[in-house]
Amino acid sequence: MGIKTYKPYTPSRRHMTGSDFSEITATKPEKSLIVSLKKNAGRNNQGKITVRHRGGGNRRKYRIVDFRRLKDGIPATVKTIEYDPNRTANIALICYADGEKSYILAPEGLKVGQTIMNGREAEVRTGNCLPLELIPVGTMIHNIELHPGKGGQMVRAAGNGAQLMAKEGKYATLRLPSGEMRMVPIVCRASIGIIGNGDHNLINIGKAGRKRHMGIRPTVRGSVMNPNDHPHGGGEGRAPIGRPGPSTPWGKPALGLKTRKKKKQSNKLIVRRRDGRALSK
Repeated sequence: MGIKTYKPYTPSRRHMTGSDFSEITATKPEKSLIVSLKKNAGRNNQGKITVRHRGGGNRRKYRIVDFRRLKDGIPATVKTIEYDPNRTANIALICYADGEKSYILAPEGLKVGQTIMNGREAEVRTGNCLPLELIPVGTMIHNIELHPGKGGQMVRAAGNGAQLMAKEGKYATLRLPSGEMRMVPIVCRASIGIIGNGDHNLINIGKAGRKRHMGIRPTVRGSVMNPNDHPHGGGEGRAPIGRPGPSTPWGKPALGLKTRKKKKQSNKLIVRRRDGRALSK
């Protein structure tokens, strides 16, 4: 998918870019596969803000995407490639031979009219979904399960792809987009190919109003606040943080603090971290 630019008839338009939606073949979603999406503006079930800087934004309908791909042995035809406002990747509407319709993540190169399949009988071809044990080493994959039957949890964003590096015993070793090397049970499923819409990260938002359309509210830096509002605040003119490290408004460590549990059970499945170091046992 390409990137389009705009004539600079206002200052904000000068550097703004957007997607040209050249891959999109349908403008309206399948009605049977959408549900209403309630806005919560970052609030939990108690009404307390747990995620700041959220609110407003355009109305959206949630598209029910099939991450599990458990309908085996039945060929499906790609009907449309559609935009999904809830994720960076595009989605594809597929229709199985028995008439059932479903949405899947659209990999790069998937075309309308193409036939895809799930299960052990499927070929190793873009868009097909099959167990890791049947995928050749070196293949690029996406929508990878961590637990058999739970559905794809890893590598679902636009332009991402993991590479199958090795298969040994009960586990397959994957190189994830972050550079992390990780073992996954060999019976877990994955889809073949790289997620489409790879130019998504090149889009320049251009103006604050466009961010408001996405439901993101303004973020004020702590360093420009008063000391009673933020630990970074106060001082004459521009002042450094004045603490051992950056903090949240409530004094907790922020910006780079590792929050992963030291004794997390899945640590033993990580061969190499994304920073290049082996995970300490």
